[in-house]
Amino acid sequence: MAQKPGIPKGTRDFSPVEMVKRNYIFDTVKSVFQKYGYMPIETPAMENLSTLMGKYGEEGDKLLFKILNSGDYLSKANDQLLAEKESNKLINQISEKGLRYDLTVPFARYVVQHQSEITFPFKRYQIQPVWRADRPQKGRYREFFQCDVDVVGSNSLLNEVELIQVVDEVYRLLNINVVLKLNNRKILTGIAEVIGAADKIVDITVAIDKLDKIGLEKVNEELASKGLSSTAIETIQPIIQLSGTTQEKLAQLKEVLSSSEVGLKGIEELETVFTYLDHLKLELEVELDLTLARGLNYYTGAIFEVKAKDVAIGSITGGGRYDDLTGIFGLKDVSGVGISFGADRIYDVMNQLDSFPKKDGVRTQVLFVNFGDEDELYAIHALKNVRAAGINAEVYPDNGKMKKQMTYANKKQIPFVVLCGEQERKDGVFTLKNMESGEQSMVTLEELVKEIQASGGLMN
Repeated sequence: MAQKPGIPKGTRDFSPVEMVKRNYIFDTVKSVFQKYGYMPIETPAMENLSTLMGKYGEEGDKLLFKILNSGDYLSKANDQLLAEKESNKLINQISEKGLRYDLTVPFARYVVQHQSEITFPFKRYQIQPVWRADRPQKGRYREFFQCDVDVVGSNSLLNEVELIQVVDEVYRLLNINVVLKLNNRKILTGIAEVIGAADKIVDITVAIDKLDKIGLEKVNEELASKGLSSTAIETIQPIIQLSGTTQEKLAQLKEVLSSSEVGLKGIEELETVFTYLDHLKLELEVELDLTLARGLNYYTGAIFEVKAKDVAIGSITGGGRYDDLTGIFGLKDVSGVGISFGADRIYDVMNQLDSFPKKDGVRTQVLFVNFGDEDELYAIHALKNVRAAGINAEVYPDNGKMKKQMTYANKKQIPFVVLCGEQERKDGVFTLKNMESGEQSMVTLEELVKEIQASGGLMN
């Protein structure tokens, strides 16, 4: 008996209907990226593990999909480690490559490798899938697409402001009501310094970043498990629970972080960004959120996270400033900042809100019924002219029963059907049927084209 086919957990097939919706997201995002001067690149699905490991923190390393070496991958493995089942120590002996975890680290590698060909500041966008060995759940997949936009080779905070403008424009076009949460890793570093735990900045940021998911009590338990004293944990509480306006929060922070140079620098950067945003008067809601940490180790300045306000789901966009990500590959002091739009979560949000356009302009707009023989020749001659006019059109390939052909048109939601049988052929005209209203009219080829173009697309 043949084995029933399937796909790995956390991955999905996409039907034509779903792909039309996904491509609408990709095309919308891409159009905004290009408007702001960003150019496309692509990088391989797999990278050397040496490129990926150690860039995402301990938790990130665990979620990397490793690829076994070709051939006899166990031939160079240490027998003792094999016997002891020391998988973490064995991995470097049996695997040299892994699937990319995100698009940012491969981008940094690309910049270093192609630095002689690049004009700085370098503005790029990248829309490709990434893979994470995570536990699949609602809104979280093992294979998913990211739509990244980054600029490297510039320290200017105008880049942060521009990325916020990109977020504003993308979500206005997609008709999703969102809030952008903004923080600065320098402030978190300052907090760690003030409480005397500068060496635990990674532990602190990883724990604080989980506040929305696990609550304050669990965050405090995690901080204690990482070795923070009860005094240090107590000191953090009022900081991560600051309330008031943005200006009031920053004023309170200045007092708390008065002894931390790096913390005050972070406050200054945020003040600059908010000043620009006040002048731009964007529709986008931007909120200062001091609990926002983003767990990735390479962030050093501003950090962003975007959440949909009308759908309960995790962040749908995130990113931040990284001052020396390229330095790990040998190119020092090249600062960058970028954000990533999670296409799969955006898709889920738009599906729940039913906010995809009803008329997408992608699917077939008109079907020519096939009556065979000379009528078929008449149809395909007209079909050529209709397509030349920029109309998506097809002819039913077989001379089948009329009911079968009309059912095909209905199932594909084709809004117009053209009947061109013997009488139409003799008179040099066509019967055009509107599948939504049921109305039929006798038209010339020119009139047929004009009526379909005027309709603007698909059935509602």
